[in-house]
Amino acid sequence: MKKEFNVIIEKDEDGYYVATVPALKGCHTQAKSLDELMERTKEAIEVCLEEESDVIYPFDFIGVQKISVKEKPVKYSRTKPAKRKK
Repeated sequence: MKKEFNVIIEKDEDGYYVATVPALKGCHTQAKSLDELMERTKEAIEVCLEEESDVIYPFDFIGVQKISVKEKPVKYSRTKPAKRKK
């Protein structure tokens, strides 16, 4: 019996593709190409299914939306360091 899983794919700062399977705790892998990533992801899912006892199969995937928010400036309250005497 085949099961389908949603996979989130991102690209990290080093250029590697990273796949995460939200329905399986700790199930993720990475690769330099998308083709290699898909093979590794299938293998990772199989391994995770062997270890996982309570699998919650995902809902139908609808989409991903990137949202930008303005960061609030961080205000530090610190005193100036004491000057050293020579």
